[in-house]
Amino acid sequence: MRLDLVPGTLCDQRMWSRLLPLLGEGFEFNHVPLHEARSREQMQELISAHAAPKANLVAFSLGAYLAVEFALANPERVNSLVIIASSAKGLQEKEKATRLRIIPLLEKNQYTGMTQMRLREVLAPEHMDDPAIVDVIQRMAVELGKDVLLTQFRTTIERPDLMRRTGELRCPVMIVASEQDKLVPADDVREFTTYNPTAQLHMLTEGTGHMIPLEAPQALADHLLAFYNEKL
Repeated sequence: MRLDLVPGTLCDQRMWSRLLPLLGEGFEFNHVPLHEARSREQMQELISAHAAPKANLVAFSLGAYLAVEFALANPERVNSLVIIASSAKGLQEKEKATRLRIIPLLEKNQYTGMTQMRLREVLAPEHMDDPAIVDVIQRMAVELGKDVLLTQFRTTIERPDLMRRTGELRCPVMIVASEQDKLVPADDVREFTTYNPTAQLHMLTEGTGHMIPLEAPQALADHLLAFYNEKL
């Protein structure tokens, strides 16, 4: 089975590096290079160009929001949809304010990776000093760089609320999220099943913040394997 993987903000294929070995044989992995886009339209074009004609999308954070958008616009192209650490509501007002504050600082200063403050927002406390997680995040941040971060912040800060439209999705859907995620409220994630009651929802209660593929790869792998064995 081919999985088309869509990363989040300032992420690339390394976001999945701890997860994919746990899925075992029987999968082909294809990575959507979201960081190459310079506009929202290009992000959708990259998903379209790199995903299979009938795709099994596995998408994280910003990538998951874009994947919902893609599935709504192109239902014939999506065979299944896995949403990780995301809701279809778009960004919280607090997160929008944070990004609007960060953008002018980024424009004026050299970017050297995530600050400790930002790491505390995206990681569970027990992972703050885990080099297997933090080093991957920082390498992606530094190597993808300031221009990618600025582009992704500017072009995706305004996201229409797609929650009510999620009932239009006809493919099997699974959502994996964390109760401890400081960027995506758990109640927003749970609301998804109000509009799409057939969606599977798994809320991880401990051991992970926002960066689920890096922080809780085994739990995520278990849910993915069960989902594909049951649904497809």
